[in-house]
Amino acid sequence: MLSKAVSIVFGTLLLQGSVDAQTSQPPTHAAAQTTPKPVAKYGSNPAAGKTFTHDGVKLYYEVYGAGEPLLLVHGNNLSIASFEAQVDHFRKRYRVIAMDSRDQGKSGDSPDKITYEKMTDDLAALLDHLKTGAVNVLGWSDGGIEALLLGIRHPAKVKKIAAMAANLNPSEEAFYPELIAFVKSMMDSLLPAAKGTPQGKRELKVTQMMFDEPHIDAKALEAITAPTLVLAADHDAIRDEHTLEIYHHIPNSQLCIFPNATHMVPYDEPARFNAAVERFFREPFVKKDRIKDMLKSYEALKTAQQ
Repeated sequence: MLSKAVSIVFGTLLLQGSVDAQTSQPPTHAAAQTTPKPVAKYGSNPAAGKTFTHDGVKLYYEVYGAGEPLLLVHGNNLSIASFEAQVDHFRKRYRVIAMDSRDQGKSGDSPDKITYEKMTDDLAALLDHLKTGAVNVLGWSDGGIEALLLGIRHPAKVKKIAAMAANLNPSEEAFYPELIAFVKSMMDSLLPAAKGTPQGKRELKVTQMMFDEPHIDAKALEAITAPTLVLAADHDAIRDEHTLEIYHHIPNSQLCIFPNATHMVPYDEPARFNAAVERFFREPFVKKDRIKDMLKSYEALKTAQQ
């Protein structure tokens, strides 16, 4: 979900909100009610969860539905669970594949520095493990970066790419400076406590990556041959100009900017987000000509008015 400027903060808030919601329920009367049967959640479903090992790291994944394969790639310090609304929606038509990235969720820890390239190669190994052939890919935030890198590093494994709020570098060219300052301030306040626990150390390692990585030359995007939908929000964590730079460097690309939305639009407004992504995946990709296609429609409009 959030790879960028608010990963630890939002991850903490979302988790705390979940705990608060569970602990603040009104008391029940045991004599009048029966205990509801627990429902397995995405990201923690023993019936669907499996593991495999790549590059010495044990990686956890879940698969739902049937049909054309669709790979979901989550964001920084989150997990499969962050894509709940997307799994629910897309599993009706696709074979949805989702994996916890290394050092995150239920996947194992790597002994050395974590990079987007390593996580991307983990995804490629998962597709080989499942023998999927080429897949559609939906990545959000850090997952958007990995989706683009799949198109660069493993082009034969990708049919179409939908990359939501990706960035090519960790600088203020990509992020708004006030957002970087906010997260650094929050990290400084959380750092002493986080260093004292294994989970805290894990989260700090993953969060630090977003300040060091990635370093993708915009020209490298020109190697992506898969049709690509570049998505962002008009109040995103990523600069508008940076999203446009990504869009303009991918030969077969389309652009979608969600109005009055933030980096969290896949969570905040899943129906709107999912509809845009599904339309892109389902419709044959046609690259519009700025002049010819405009004139074609203009002439059709004039004819219809006669």
